[in-house]
Amino acid sequence: MVATETSGARGRRRSFDVDEAVETAMKLFHARGYDAVGVAELGSELRIKPPSFYAAFGSKAGLFERALRRYAAGEANIFGRALADGGGVAEVIERTLLLAARLYPERNGVAGCLVLDGARNSADPEACALAEEMRKAGVAAIRDFIAGEAPERAGELADFVTIAMRGMSAAARDGADEAALTSFAQMANRAFRRELAAEG
Repeated sequence: MVATETSGARGRRRSFDVDEAVETAMKLFHARGYDAVGVAELGSELRIKPPSFYAAFGSKAGLFERALRRYAAGEANIFGRALADGGGVAEVIERTLLLAARLYPERNGVAGCLVLDGARNSADPEACALAEEMRKAGVAAIRDFIAGEAPERAGELADFVTIAMRGMSAAARDGADEAALTSFAQMANRAFRRELAAEG
């Protein structure tokens, strides 16, 4: 999608690609967190003026929502990727945890999960609500999948997985490397398998 902007001095119209803008904003929010990225910086990075920014996205939170949705629809949807490869609950959850351990460590200045950490400690209630809504949707997807084998404990088992992933994301942002996160993921997986077996 391409939007346009008018340059006041000569009346020229300059186009910008909204999809590229969302991609750029997603990377900024992911690397530094929602509060650390200001509207002025976003305008500069996206090469658009405030009127065009607000016309395209409504607000900074509106752009953040677009960025979150783009992030969750891509390769960062760890559970979705693990689920797509098939298998039972134990196999899919193991794959989920190990994939998180591989993807969360810092690469090119970006670490952790945007959904889990992008609005952490944010002073903006709208941004926090957007991230929480998406986080809850992720928990629900894991819970519904686990319920196929362990309906009585699906909620607490899903919470175990997502709390583990939140911890891994935070640790990655604090500098934990893939080896450390993989070791944790393996331990978490063993604990999950024990709890899943206890359901029977």
